[in-house]
Amino acid sequence: MSRPAFADTISSALRDALTFWLPLACAGCGAVDESLCSGCRRALAAVPVPREVGPGVPVLCALEFSGVPARVLRALKEDGRTSLARDLAPALADVLRAAVVSGALVVPVPSSAAAFRRRGYRPVELLVRRAGWHPERVLRVRRAPADQRGLDRIARQQNVGGAFAARSVVGRRVVVVDDVVTTGATLIEATRALRAAGAAEVRAVALAYTPRRSASEGESQVIAT
Repeated sequence: MSRPAFADTISSALRDALTFWLPLACAGCGAVDESLCSGCRRALAAVPVPREVGPGVPVLCALEFSGVPARVLRALKEDGRTSLARDLAPALADVLRAAVVSGALVVPVPSSAAAFRRRGYRPVELLVRRAGWHPERVLRVRRAPADQRGLDRIARQQNVGGAFAARSVVGRRVVVVDDVVTTGATLIEATRALRAAGAAEVRAVALAYTPRRSASEGESQVIAT
């Protein structure tokens, strides 16, 4: 077994062991003995909202990043509770069905190498798989940006500028997927890279969006990809 595969196996085993020994609590409300209670599961039903994050970059978002959805997504990304991807996936599937046309590639925003080493998995890829689509690794991180938390819109755009590159997708339709949209800087950069690689059309979807009225607060809460 190669060293990366061995490390992934060890990380998975440790997460499973912790899940066994630590008390189980609902990721949405903290109720004991349930990974996700029925009430919190209902709170993850998609309420699609279109957002325009930049010229020619519309994004269809499934959930508002607040309350239960925010807590469940943080548990998936920060606490290694990967089983929650199955509970979040139906909402993502709803917006993907609306965006994906025949023959389109479904392309997740990539995790940085550091984030992958820390978690041992790629959250956006995992969500796409659980939603029933095959994630295509078209995008790669060319330059690791700094943590986006606490940055305003302009600073975020400067931070991710040139961060992604894409392999050739000449003439292809692409749907790029992110987990949380705050200012949209990451999706704008991903769209730029895909268009530069020849994409005929780029659509964007996200699992959740930070409410505009509290964007500054949301920026401090969103987890780095």
